[in-house]
Amino acid sequence: MNFGYARVSTKDQNLDLQIDALKKAGCSEVFSEKASGRKESRPQLDSLISKLREGDTLVVYSLDRLGRTSKQLINLLSDFKEKGIQFKSLQEGIFDTSSAMGEAIFQIIAILKAMEVQVLSERTKAGLDAARARGRKGGRPKGSYNRTKAAAAVSLYNKKLTISEILDTLKISRSTLYDYLRREGLKT
Repeated sequence: MNFGYARVSTKDQNLDLQIDALKKAGCSEVFSEKASGRKESRPQLDSLISKLREGDTLVVYSLDRLGRTSKQLINLLSDFKEKGIQFKSLQEGIFDTSSAMGEAIFQIIAILKAMEVQVLSERTKAGLDAARARGRKGGRPKGSYNRTKAAAAVSLYNKKLTISEILDTLKISRSTLYDYLRREGLKT
C-alpha cells in the first residue's frame, strides 16, 4: 500500500500542491501537517510511521518534507529498510531504497538537502547581519504594553498564584506574563 506524507512549516503555507502530487502518485492515504521540519516529533508523521508495514511504500513530495537533516533522513530510511518499507521522493526522482544503488542515491541527496538547508541558514544570517549594520533590528515587533494587566500580573505573582493560574485569570500567554514581570522589575 502507498502512503503519502505532506508537510509545510508554517500555518500560512498551503499543502494542496503536495497532496495533489501524492494522490496522483497513487497514495491511498495521505497524512499531512503544518509543523517545522526541525521538530523531532511530528504527530502525523509518527502516526503514519506506526501504520507502515512490510511491503508498504512511503511517498513524499520532496526529501526535505520528511526531515531537515541528513541524520534524520538516514535514520528514518534505515528504520524503513529494516522493516521492509520502501521510500519514494517525487521531486528528487523516484528511486527504490531497497537496492544498494537506491540507498546510495538517497544518501547523496540527503547530504545535498542538508547542505541546502545550511546554505539558506547562512544566507539568512548574513542578511540579518547586513540589516543590523545599517541600523535595522529584525525580529518580531514588540506587542503593546497593557499597564493594567501588568500590574495585575505582578499582584497575582506576589500572592504566590501558580503561573498557570495567572495565565488563566488574565487570559495572556506565558511569554507575555514573563515580559510583564520583567518590565515591572521582578526577577523570575
